[in-house]
Amino acid sequence: MAGKEKAEENSLGGRVRRYARVGTTVGGLAARFAGRRALSLDQNRGEHAVQLKAALGNLKGPLMKVAQIAATVPDALPDEYITELAQLQTNAPPMGWAFVKRRMNSELGSDWQSRFSRFEHDAAAAASLGQVHRAIGLDGRRLACKLQYPDMGAAVEADLVQLKMAFSVYRRYDGSIDPTEVHAELSQRLREELDYRREAANMALYRRILKDERRVYLPEAVTELSTDRLLTMTWLKGQPLMEFVDQDEADRNAVAVNMFRAWYAPFYGYGVIHGDPHLGNYSVRPNRSVNLMDFGCIRVFKPSFVTGVIELYRALRDSDEELAVHAYEIWGFTGLDRQVIDVLNLWARFVYAPLMEDRVQSIQETDGSHYGAKIAAKVHRELRRLGGVTPPREFVLMDRAAIGLGSVFLHLKAKINWCRLFHDLIEGYDEDKLARRQARALKRAAVPLA
Repeated sequence: MAGKEKAEENSLGGRVRRYARVGTTVGGLAARFAGRRALSLDQNRGEHAVQLKAALGNLKGPLMKVAQIAATVPDALPDEYITELAQLQTNAPPMGWAFVKRRMNSELGSDWQSRFSRFEHDAAAAASLGQVHRAIGLDGRRLACKLQYPDMGAAVEADLVQLKMAFSVYRRYDGSIDPTEVHAELSQRLREELDYRREAANMALYRRILKDERRVYLPEAVTELSTDRLLTMTWLKGQPLMEFVDQDEADRNAVAVNMFRAWYAPFYGYGVIHGDPHLGNYSVRPNRSVNLMDFGCIRVFKPSFVTGVIELYRALRDSDEELAVHAYEIWGFTGLDRQVIDVLNLWARFVYAPLMEDRVQSIQETDGSHYGAKIAAKVHRELRRLGGVTPPREFVLMDRAAIGLGSVFLHLKAKINWCRLFHDLIEGYDEDKLARRQARALKRAAVPLA
């Protein structure tokens, strides 16, 4: 990589520019909100949430991605904010050909075009951190070239500071959730997403883990055409999932089963989860198998955490309070009393509900304006009354995967025996065996531990 491009990684100038842009939007909104609170003036949270969504949508970049993640963590933000931030789109206006040529020159050298038989000028997709171009390699393979935008290191650091301030403002008037660990988790995962070599290693890890899943397909990284900020991989052809929501029930159910295994076979078998179940990160093939893409947000858990997830299921199924307490402690919750446990169980029972009955059913059979809204509101009220709780870092992406996939299954109107799917994955579970499998897989894929 050229020296100029390296300097942009986390330059003072880049951070100052980002602070200025973000500070006049998110920071300005937060200051106005805090000021009205101090003056005992009524602040319409719905209006404020709409303003925040508009500001983030205009900024694009990592803060928009953080907002999407935060919106899926129960009670990290008020309902008004969740409703608005959930509407943020990750499609950003792509950078032009002049930008692409400069960036590719910096990553692969001045002769970079000679290393492809074809490279499309227009981006096939553009998101918060970079854009993707179709290409054809000299060997004839169809490729996807993921190119990171400039100054993303500076943007991430600036945005994380602003996010911390936004969390702080919210906590001044609502102490139901202490977002300290949520912020720490989001910070680490976002910084990792900037490292495309790490993403290539994550991709290799998932290819190893899912090699026996015949209904899940993954791209293969092309190492010689990749750098820290350019990830070249094989192109996977598929259609957006939303094009299948009106297909026959058998087709919709098949897609849902394949999605379930793509996400949870790695977790229960290796303690690894894909933390970004966004609609743009997978597509559907003609035979209803799925393509799984974008491996920047991958979470590796200690084997004991997987044990805790299974133990909480058993505790809820068997009404075993002591086992539930033990499971929450494994997850990382501390200082829990009986009342807080009861409140946490409200949310846990909702998330685990589809697994509790050995029958075909929808992922959510209760009414509601959006997934879990009524339960989340009740949990929020009770936690606020009891003085609040600090969700552990491990909770963030695990919960996001569950809620994100639940939304996918709702879109598909899938009716499946979720209990059987779950038990197929945990049958014969042994924490020591998982630990050994995980260690071997991480070593072979060269994935560093978090």
